[in-house]
Amino acid sequence: MVNAAEVEQIRATMEAFLKERLASKLEKLRPHEEQKRMELASTHELETWLADAARRVTQLQLATHILKPIHPDARGTNVCLVDQTHGAPGIVGTNSLPAERQMDVVGNAAALDVYKFLSITHEGKSHLQRMLDHDPTMLAALSDDPAEAEALRSRFASIAQKQEDPTSHTLAKQVYFPVGGDYHLLAPLFPTTLVHHIQQTIREHRFGVAAKAAREARREQRPWEHGYCEYPGLAIRKLGGSKPQNISQLNSERYGENWLLASHPPVWNQPNAKPPLHAESIFGRWLERRRSVRQAIESLRNFLSGTDHNNLAIRATRARLLADICDEVLQCAASLRALEPGWSADPSCRLHQAEQLWLDPLRARTDEAFSALRTSIDWRDQVSRRFANWLNSRCESDRLVLDQHAAAHWAGVLRQELRLFREELDDGR
Repeated sequence: MVNAAEVEQIRATMEAFLKERLASKLEKLRPHEEQKRMELASTHELETWLADAARRVTQLQLATHILKPIHPDARGTNVCLVDQTHGAPGIVGTNSLPAERQMDVVGNAAALDVYKFLSITHEGKSHLQRMLDHDPTMLAALSDDPAEAEALRSRFASIAQKQEDPTSHTLAKQVYFPVGGDYHLLAPLFPTTLVHHIQQTIREHRFGVAAKAAREARREQRPWEHGYCEYPGLAIRKLGGSKPQNISQLNSERYGENWLLASHPPVWNQPNAKPPLHAESIFGRWLERRRSVRQAIESLRNFLSGTDHNNLAIRATRARLLADICDEVLQCAASLRALEPGWSADPSCRLHQAEQLWLDPLRARTDEAFSALRTSIDWRDQVSRRFANWLNSRCESDRLVLDQHAAAHWAGVLRQELRLFREELDDGR
């Protein structure tokens, strides 16, 4: 049973929409253009406009992934994905969005008023959704003639139909993707629905009422119940130029702006290192005064002392802890290699010769004797052995008792890591 009052309410939303559109067009007319005024009023009568809109709706298509942002002149298939099935864990995609995701619409920009009409909501449901659901109230609002109402509904609902024969275009991007021993030819599309949702979220974080209140509280050094988000290094990609509606409806709503999150590598902030002028080796107190190095060695020593078995998991953990120590040593060495060249020539420098050649490489550009040493002796092997001796001495403890097999494996792991360590020295020569 159709509720007559609700039918009138839906028709009222239609009439209000047309009245607003008509008023905006009449404002642009000059006083003497009475004939155009009458023609506009005639074309904006509900029955006339619905018939024309049902004809023009075929020029539009709902989509979640569109082609024009790839190239504005590309003519190919746009895709509308409504499947709520989630993909692989940790992978963000359109299917990660809530069910009430906002669809985009592409096609003839001159027909976008039809989509605006279909987007009108009444009691939480859009006109389009009511048409897709075959809502009898919506049918009654479209026309008093049931056959005419169904014809209009069918045409308007066609905006959500999928294209049966997907096509690409010479201006579209294509990627050969390896699958087994073959390739799949992929045609990337722009995830317009996902992009719009992310941009709305960022906009709320940056300009929303809650974010503004939190920032104001921080400026005034007042406590606040929640924080706020910052997005440093945002870039803006403009699509569509002065006519963003030619790309899509959602692109037009964003004024053609598509925000890009910063993806450059982080800038490593590290305290200024001081050259170890009075140390005979960095493999000792100079390295061990760094908490990260001490913690890495302590973790390895405790693991070796508390482990009686020698299975695959234990060997993997032991190798990982050893690699962590090597990383810490190389990172500390990098801070010294970044110092002003020639610091090892200071009379106060007591470092072993091989370590000087390792840690002050650019000195070779101005010191011929130093340069000759770097090419004539195997300083990398000397540094590796000094590192191994230091690490072995730091891992010794009364609790550390390795049987013959475990000790042999430890020596093998250490040799392997030293080989990698030496390769790092070769790369940094």
